[in-house]
Amino acid sequence: MARKDPIVARSKFLSLVLRHRPETVGIVLDENGWVDVDALLDACRLKGRGMTREELDEVVRTNDKKRFAFSPDGQRIRANQGHSVEIDLDLTPQTPPDVLYHGTTDRFLQSILKQGLQKRKRHHVHLSRDPATATTVGGRRGKPVVLRIDAARMQADGFTFYCSANNVWLTDEVPATYLTQPEP
Repeated sequence: MARKDPIVARSKFLSLVLRHRPETVGIVLDENGWVDVDALLDACRLKGRGMTREELDEVVRTNDKKRFAFSPDGQRIRANQGHSVEIDLDLTPQTPPDVLYHGTTDRFLQSILKQGLQKRKRHHVHLSRDPATATTVGGRRGKPVVLRIDAARMQADGFTFYCSANNVWLTDEVPATYLTQPEP
């Protein structure tokens, strides 16, 4: 059996802790999702998931989606988006590109085309600037399908968009009328 990549394993664990369940290691995120790096490392060590500062730096530096960010002084860390816990990322509304994309799997397509994209337990719906990124996202859990979103029309109709620190476009929902079904 192949052994898991330790960097990927640490990244997944940090996603759990910094986006969804900080109580897993006994930390509390501040109102903007930040936690002191030393407190995080101590808490992880006490829960048997220890890592060094160098290993944490490597996870942040090498994460392909740039999920995590350090504060300017390097003393705090947070996830850039994707939270299911209540935090305020202090995002500013922005004008999106005319077209954005969302990657999903073929098994969810019919439901999405009827109901649109919904944030569910997360703070926002996540959208990509390009079809290649959306394809990668959709391919994580099955055969990828890329949906085209008419972001210009959505914004003209009053929907608000944000762009996270790692360039993921965010909005509260995407009604089905703004989605284009992929070509068969």
